[in-house]
Amino acid sequence: MSLLTDILNRYLGAGINAPAAQAQDDFDHVARHVPNDVLSQGISTALGSPQTPPAGELVSQMFEASTPEQRAAMLNQLISALGPNAPSVLGGLLANAGVSGAGGMPTITPNEASRVRPEQVQDVVTQAQQRQPDILGNLGDFYAQHSGLVKTLGSAALAIALAKISARMKGR
Repeated sequence: MSLLTDILNRYLGAGINAPAAQAQDDFDHVARHVPNDVLSQGISTALGSPQTPPAGELVSQMFEASTPEQRAAMLNQLISALGPNAPSVLGGLLANAGVSGAGGMPTITPNEASRVRPEQVQDVVTQAQQRQPDILGNLGDFYAQHSGLVKTLGSAALAIALAKISARMKGR
């Protein structure tokens, strides 16, 4: 059996009870070898799991570990996913970043994103999730592209993501 198969079998059906000590290394390996849509769904599942902290808190944690470019890209992904709801959900965050919401959908630069505090991200993700529950799928898509940030979430969230990825790969 391949290393990927061995890792996925270890997490199949294990969820949060999977071996915590190696979750970061396992996630790193799996993230490099599974299709992006499968990785995204695993991350989205971890973000929305009742066995992990709330999604806003998890995204805030990854935001804090991000570069200014990653922060801007994540915020712009959130703006795009929220569509017409973006200004009402992100109003305070946009104002703090110095972004004008006038004239259509705003775009946040890395410089502007560096002015946004992780606590603000936590609040807006929580609000966004209440208005648009499928927002976690959009965030999963973003973090599948930046899977190194997901490793900052800790072993429980990684194990949940790996369990979902394992189940999806077994179904393929």
